[in-house]
Amino acid sequence: MATTFARKFYDEQLDYLSAHDVDGLIDDHYNEDAILVGFDFTVKGNAALKEHFRNYLKTLGRIDVKSTDKFNETADTIFFEASVVTDLGPATVFDAIVLKNGKISYHFTGVK
Repeated sequence: MATTFARKFYDEQLDYLSAHDVDGLIDDHYNEDAILVGFDFTVKGNAALKEHFRNYLKTLGRIDVKSTDKFNETADTIFFEASVVTDLGPATVFDAIVLKNGKISYHFTGVK
């Protein structure tokens, strides 16, 4: 089975998060003016994204992706649901990503 750009991008995203490599994550995957939107926050720009992800990963501790339960893509979007376990316990994450020139411009995220 061929691996698409979106699936490779998603797998890299997980690798960055698991390694707590915030600089690599943001520098390689987000456009300079990217926006991350959650129900309780909006973060814009690489410097703010780095600060957000550093705090987020510190809070979560470890991240183990147990399964990618749903995954869909187009030429410029990625939409997925995944089951994860962190130091806070099990959770389901939902993310929708809009790409421009191969990097994230808009990232919508939720956790349940």
